[in-house]
Amino acid sequence: MDAAELLALDAEHVWHPYGPMPSTIDSLLVREASGVRLTLDDGRELVDGMSSWWAAIHGYRNPVLDAALAEQAGRMSHVMFGGLTHEPAIRLAKTLVDLAPEGLRHVFLCDSGSVSVEVAVKMCLQYWQSVGRKEKRRLMTWRGGYHGDTFTPMSVCDPEGGMHSLWRGILPDQLFLPRPPGGFADEPDQDYLDLLATEIGRHAGELAAIIVEPVVQGAGGMRFHPPAYLRALREITEANGVLLIFDEIATGFGRTGRMFAAEHAGVTPDVLCLGKALTGGYLTMAAALCTPEIADGISRGELPVLAHGPTFMANPLSSAVANASLGILAEGGWKSDVPRIEAALKAGLEPARELPSVADVRVLGAIGVIELDHPVDMAVATEVLTGNGVWLRPFRNLIYTMPPYISEAEDLVAITSAMVSAAQKA
Repeated sequence: MDAAELLALDAEHVWHPYGPMPSTIDSLLVREASGVRLTLDDGRELVDGMSSWWAAIHGYRNPVLDAALAEQAGRMSHVMFGGLTHEPAIRLAKTLVDLAPEGLRHVFLCDSGSVSVEVAVKMCLQYWQSVGRKEKRRLMTWRGGYHGDTFTPMSVCDPEGGMHSLWRGILPDQLFLPRPPGGFADEPDQDYLDLLATEIGRHAGELAAIIVEPVVQGAGGMRFHPPAYLRALREITEANGVLLIFDEIATGFGRTGRMFAAEHAGVTPDVLCLGKALTGGYLTMAAALCTPEIADGISRGELPVLAHGPTFMANPLSSAVANASLGILAEGGWKSDVPRIEAALKAGLEPARELPSVADVRVLGAIGVIELDHPVDMAVATEVLTGNGVWLRPFRNLIYTMPPYISEAEDLVAITSAMVSAAQKA
């Protein structure tokens, strides 16, 4: 089929994320991808500044990841994980334990980031049930967050500004704190620290866990906050008998300049959620890591097993390519690549500060954000960006980038120039 036929079928049958059915906007037809470039069916090349929703940190057609995938496919593509196990999953779990903040010893491998949040919450709820505290069943978070599109994660996404306000009255009723004030490099606000202590203490009897995205709130608004708030959360939750979940699906594996954003604060949560870049963007996989205390508590309960078991849990192909991706990270190149990208984003986005419609420009690690004072005109923004040879996916009032770590200087210039141009016109 030619491109026109494919796109017609796409419009008729394929329901794209966050889009209507039938679609009102034609998608761009990608023929292939290599390095940091997407090649469209019409021959145009676009620099991918999104890392395919923040996952393809090593770019496309990486020879190490390609080889790992092919080798594993020649041995075993899938086997159920109930009652069986295999080397790629065992190796992956051990590597994640070694990389993660100290104290996280047990790994539940699942299908997607949203599912890892479901698993993390289930771990916490089942822990309290198992130790005889069934009244501890609510969650707390701060506004401006995003944790996924399945029901439990939706219940702890921003209840007003997020896309999930549609489900108010249907989702579980959770507790929300104000957005954390300040930027990454700012001193923490003492009034906010006092508020954390007061509210967590007030609700400790009913709280199973607090869940937050450490340092960077992703799809809820691309906001950065001081790591001191994470240290405060750890101290307050421990003092009040409340569990702490860090959602590092977007921030894990080097994106903020540390392997995990929790390292900026030097604290360990009770449960850690990982995904996206885990397999270098090749296959879907996520993980929920927990402390021995959580696992032991569940094991002593009336139901002494974690009541969750995805069909494709610990898929060997995903496990093998995740091991290869983590192997590339272990070589350490990202430790210089991310600061290099950060410097290029700061320099390239600086001109946007002078634009009258720009409310803020912020950069942390390999994350660059232009915040407008109005919603982005998606049609105009996409035309400007692709016209400049760049693929980005703005949302709400944000034009942002999370480029692959292999992006070269000229790629970053193209990305930032396109972002500034889009901010002028969109």
